[in-house]
Amino acid sequence: MKLLVLSAAEVHDLLGYGECAAAMRAALTELSAGRADQPLRTWTSSPAVRGRTGLMPALVPGPERVAYGLKVISLRPGNPALGLASHIGLMLLSDFVTGAPLAVLNASALTEIRTAAVSVLATDVLARPGASDLAVIGTGPQARAHVLAFSQTRPLRRIRIAGRGPSSADRLAAQLRPLVGAEITAAPSARDAVAGADIIVTVTSSPDPVLQRDWIEPGAHINAVGASQPATREIDGATVAAAALFADSRDALLAEAGEYLLARKDGLIGPGHVRAELGEVLAGSAGGRRSDTEITLFKSLGLAVEDVAAAQLAYEKAVATGAGQWTEF
Repeated sequence: MKLLVLSAAEVHDLLGYGECAAAMRAALTELSAGRADQPLRTWTSSPAVRGRTGLMPALVPGPERVAYGLKVISLRPGNPALGLASHIGLMLLSDFVTGAPLAVLNASALTEIRTAAVSVLATDVLARPGASDLAVIGTGPQARAHVLAFSQTRPLRRIRIAGRGPSSADRLAAQLRPLVGAEITAAPSARDAVAGADIIVTVTSSPDPVLQRDWIEPGAHINAVGASQPATREIDGATVAAAALFADSRDALLAEAGEYLLARKDGLIGPGHVRAELGEVLAGSAGGRRSDTEITLFKSLGLAVEDVAAAQLAYEKAVATGAGQWTEF
């Protein structure tokens, strides 16, 4: 039996943001229609180690085959100081019929790309037509991936980045400037970054809100990506209450989304506040934005179906192009 191994660099070379967004469209549509299968993410942790590890299996029907796999991803906040990614692990893609392993992929790279691709997809569906002023709150790998993803998939007029301090935003803006066509600058604060923005992305590790309602322009679209635990949130409750809320998965939202759970606990929203899953909007079974002045909020928790669909795409491209390394297993 042969197993294909794809490194982080190879995953980045194989997966373009636009084609990955197309794969995410299909996967999320299948999930909301009940044809894809994924249990809720399972987390394990220990007081001896700062961080936690998630297990994310899924299967996604496709036109030619069922994509099937498991991602094992560890979140270790101390890793960057060691020169490692804070999200680290592997993606195992298997043959659904036989169960035989097909490929192992770098999970950090896969997660970066598919997460940014989903934000692009949600923005295409939920933002106002012509939205082109992007604000990114955060300066880590996901911030970089989102700037590249949006730059490669839609016309942008302006990009502003804000971080915990001006130096990290300055560094990221300088690194990305040669790679994007739009004007890109570092903002002194999150409030400055989102002033006038019609597309906002939050990709931070903050447990507390980094975005507040009175900073946000009417008609803006927000992709909330960073927080994925019930007690953490990047978006304040007033913004959640004022916005039309969309989820990648209702089940995941109810289990993990602090933005929703804490706003509900505070009495700011009720159980019916979620307008739709993104897959329902994509399929036309639910509506999206209702006016040019409505604030739309997409809560991205990251789903196993996204990982499996992205891994299947990377595997097929690697086989077609000869990328990666094969090993006997």
